[in-house]
Amino acid sequence: MSNQNQKMPVAIEDPGGRLGVLLVGLGAVSTTFIAGVEAIKRGIAEPIGSLTQMGTIRLGKRTDNRVPMIREFVPLAGLNDLVFGAWDIFEEDAYESAVHSGVLEHGLLNQLKTELQAIKPMKAVFDQKYVKRLNGTHVKQGANKMELAEQLIEDIENFRRVNECDRLVMVWCASTEIFLHAGGEHKDIESFERALRENSPAIAPSMIYAYAAIKSGVPFANGAPNLTVDTPALTRLAIDKGVPICGKDFKTGQTLMKTIIAPGLKSRLIGLHGWFSTNILGNRDGEVLDDPESFKTKEESKLSVLEYILQPDVYPTLYKDFSHIVRINYYPPRGDNKEGWDNIDIFGWLGYPMQIKVDFLCRDSILAAPLVLDLALFLDLAKRAGMRGIQEWLSFYFKSPMTAPGLYPEHDLFIQLMKLKNTLRHLRGEELITHLGLEYYD
Repeated sequence: MSNQNQKMPVAIEDPGGRLGVLLVGLGAVSTTFIAGVEAIKRGIAEPIGSLTQMGTIRLGKRTDNRVPMIREFVPLAGLNDLVFGAWDIFEEDAYESAVHSGVLEHGLLNQLKTELQAIKPMKAVFDQKYVKRLNGTHVKQGANKMELAEQLIEDIENFRRVNECDRLVMVWCASTEIFLHAGGEHKDIESFERALRENSPAIAPSMIYAYAAIKSGVPFANGAPNLTVDTPALTRLAIDKGVPICGKDFKTGQTLMKTIIAPGLKSRLIGLHGWFSTNILGNRDGEVLDDPESFKTKEESKLSVLEYILQPDVYPTLYKDFSHIVRINYYPPRGDNKEGWDNIDIFGWLGYPMQIKVDFLCRDSILAAPLVLDLALFLDLAKRAGMRGIQEWLSFYFKSPMTAPGLYPEHDLFIQLMKLKNTLRHLRGEELITHLGLEYYD
């Protein structure tokens, strides 16, 4: 007898042909991602950190011993079928940019030099008003923002044709823009397109990329905390066009640790007086975040995590009025090797105080690169499965996950992973895993 949780599999188009991965920004994250994929294809490196490449998924009961690799369970594009393209405000090719970023060793980059040199960025849509600490010369010009969007749409179609791509995805790997609230310009697509034509300051460059992607039928992931695609106009357009979208802000260093530690504290009902977090980093991201308006965007993303996980309204005795402070300091000598310190003041039985100290010496782009790969492959899967609009099942990868209006985001890393894997089970018509387990004792 079939389980009531088991359903017919969802029809998924075959992943045959070439998948173009379009990256907004050809800096440290993008070049680390591209170089990594090329190294893995050659067999000189392993895809550490990638759920699509190294992860498994349990099917059925624990006693069934059915634990296939995720890439063998769902029809994902193969690494050999990926083709890379990018936009950037600097003319450096992927090899030059990777050397300049200083993330990967020169010995590895030189082995991949031919492949990386072949990736030359297209001119970017950029306005320094939105990223004040950067300025580049490799930038598109247009009479208005709608014209710039049309140029991006043309770039997308040219890339598709020249590289003989059957499908495309786009991932924002560029810098954090200044903080913006959704306003009247973002309420519906008519207002948004009018704002594009009128050069409204409410339309940031990242929104122009998202609009161009969706209009072109290309799935879009936002790896930064920018508002970008998280507006009524663009989420509605994505639904209407049958395009999957997700975001915001890759969950890599300090926030990754928070979404691991905080659920543990909450599960054991350990109280929190305060959580002080500070970071030093010296890459382009650090330079951009040295501007208070860009930092405000990142701060909003980082601060929301603990509130949603700990639920102070539900557990006031444990979590009401806890202090949560986040600092980011630009320190050029550190480069891409970010260091995040956390001081966590907790209390336990009878209110007795304790502390946790975390010093995470991480590599920002090394942690982000496998996320770009997974998002590209999962978004392509979603598109082929007929999924559209916000893909909340991909919250696992983001600090500030997009959700349906009025729905609070789920930040707990372990619940996010369960949601992701259950979505894959659903797509293949397999029983959803609830971890109830009573059947083992009947």
